[in-house]
Amino acid sequence: MRIRVINSKNEINTLDRNEEIVHLAFRPSNKDILDIVQSCPNLNAIHIPRSYEKTVSNSVYMLLEMKKITLLNGDGFRDKSYINEYYEIGPHIFDKISELKKEAASNEKIISILSEETNFSKELIKFLL
Repeated sequence: MRIRVINSKNEINTLDRNEEIVHLAFRPSNKDILDIVQSCPNLNAIHIPRSYEKTVSNSVYMLLEMKKITLLNGDGFRDKSYINEYYEIGPHIFDKISELKKEAASNEKIISILSEETNFSKELIKFLL
C-alpha cells in the first residue's frame, strides 16, 4: 500500500486523482484539506501528525465524515525528512496481520504488537486492519 506524502501546500496540485491515502507533512488549513478532498475522489484517509490534530476545525471533521474519509493522526513514520513522494507500507505488514489473525489475536493485540514493531500510529494500524 502506498501513502502519498505531501510536504507542502504547493504539492496539492500534483496529486493523482486515484490517491487513496495521503500523509500531510505540513500544517494544513481548511482550504488545503478541501482542495485535497476535491482533487482525490477516491480518498479513504488523511494522515496527519498528532500535533496538528488540534488545529483541525469542526467543519473539516464534518466534511470528512460526509465524504467517508478517515482522519488518522499520529506520528506514524520514523523519518521526518520525506525524500520520496510515497511512503510504502510493505506486504510484510499485511502478512504479519494475517499471521496474527490466524493465531486468533484480537485487533487490540494486533495493534499493540504492530505499533511497537513498526512505529506506526495505532490509528493507522487500526485503519489497515
